[in-house]
Amino acid sequence: MTRTPLSGVACSIARATDLFGDAWTALIMRDVLVGIRRFDELAEDLGLSRKILASRLARLVEEGVLTRERYQDSPPREEYVATEKGRELYPVLLALMAWGDKWYAEPAGPPALIRHDACGHVTAPVVACEACRGPLTVADTTQLPGPGGRVGPGTRLLGPLIAARGEATPDLARGVERP
Repeated sequence: MTRTPLSGVACSIARATDLFGDAWTALIMRDVLVGIRRFDELAEDLGLSRKILASRLARLVEEGVLTRERYQDSPPREEYVATEKGRELYPVLLALMAWGDKWYAEPAGPPALIRHDACGHVTAPVVACEACRGPLTVADTTQLPGPGGRVGPGTRLLGPLIAARGEATPDLARGVERP
């Protein structure tokens, strides 16, 4: 089955899931960010075929999400390390983990907990407003048109809907400077 590429869709979610919509890719990133970085260890942990793992890792390197770094010269051995782009996926994975913990955890509880090392508390990730730090939910946010928005595949109905919101609130749609 051939996947339809989403890289041309005027939607950041579509473009991101074009790379990360595959479950193995998300699990590879989970492992690398937590500290499993060597090919054989990733293959063992995930139980994934070496061919699929090699393909996903090559794409992550090609996209600049991971880099290969040598850890041994004789024989030459490399490990995968997250780039800044890759490390910035961590909050996305935490948000997905929190959702999975809420809706799919087994009766014993979630399989892993997150400790915030700065304060020492076990915590749950929250997507928050960068201005007021309040949690962001579907009930208290509105998507407005951005400078890269357009109508096309993947946004044929969504594009005009969001554009109309910008027409109704032109001052807000022009863009608010971020802190």
